[in-house]
Amino acid sequence: MSVQPVEGAAPTLPPLGAGVHAPPDLPTLAAIWRTMLLARTFEERVIALYRQNRVTGGVYTGIGNEATAVGTAWPMAPEDVLLPLHRDLGAHFARGHTPREVMAQVLKRAASQTGGKDTGLHLGRPGSNIVGMISHLGHMIPVAAGVALAERYQGRRAVAVTYIGDGGTSTGDFHEALNFAAVQKLPMICVVENNQWAYSTPNELEFACARLSDRAAGYGMAGETVDGTDAIAVYDAAARALERARTGRGPTLLETVTFRMRGHAEHDDMKYVPAEMIAEWAPRDPLARLERHLRGVGGLDGDELAAARAEAAAAVEDAVTWAEAQPAPAGPEAGAGVYSHWEARWSPGRGAGGAGGGGGGA
Repeated sequence: MSVQPVEGAAPTLPPLGAGVHAPPDLPTLAAIWRTMLLARTFEERVIALYRQNRVTGGVYTGIGNEATAVGTAWPMAPEDVLLPLHRDLGAHFARGHTPREVMAQVLKRAASQTGGKDTGLHLGRPGSNIVGMISHLGHMIPVAAGVALAERYQGRRAVAVTYIGDGGTSTGDFHEALNFAAVQKLPMICVVENNQWAYSTPNELEFACARLSDRAAGYGMAGETVDGTDAIAVYDAAARALERARTGRGPTLLETVTFRMRGHAEHDDMKYVPAEMIAEWAPRDPLARLERHLRGVGGLDGDELAAARAEAAAAVEDAVTWAEAQPAPAGPEAGAGVYSHWEARWSPGRGAGGAGGGGGGA
């Protein structure tokens, strides 16, 4: 089961970027839409491969989160560091990962950046300033705080940008890392992707605060909530948070309220989501909203939209063909780099002083 996009106008929704004083220019918005489209096309193809048993393991997608992933990554500077999660494929593409690189990872090929030992979006790349994600939700936030601290110690103006879902905000790592980041005024942004469901647990059973960004006040840091289906609003909030961090004014807790358009993973049929909630959020598909906006303001015409779809589909098919032609890791290589092998050069002695070899009692 999945939420299907609704074509046509959505008169009950505010226009994209309402209240944003300096939205990105039309070429930038068109590039953001193309990156969101590439992420959507890629993940829809991975779902099909999973159904055909050509992808094994869990398949977690960011369908419905593209405006958050791309909108937060796009205004980052080249020296900034991205620490994404499993629903942030658009951020990977915005920061330089290619469909071939990601598909090799998904298909666990030897050519992947983890040598076929992992799958999904557990990949980074030297030179791209992307740190591969840790599976345990919440664990990336202390890493982001450490990266931000290290960048500052080295005299750089880089900002660390990381992500967490609404459910992950209840982990200890989330609280401890944000408290540390606030006390140290670290150049860091924590993006809360509020999908409104922590697997099958709705927001009202997760937390009692009105907005997750309200927690920022308790840490002593900036906090903001934006519509996570509005790419312009997300871009604007991220750009301001990056400037705040870069100029020494500390971290930001940025909540984007969106809707997970697939189940928690492809094994999950999301039957626990009420039908009326699905009907309410279907017109808010972030890709369709930005496309309608670009059509309305003359940013892209019908021919350009069709060409972009064809280009995205071709790029994804090329990635599938190339990755499937790559070998799986060879047996001896599959175990390499999993454990650290070391030679013992010292061991406690057992001299006359007793079992510990300390030679003289306590």
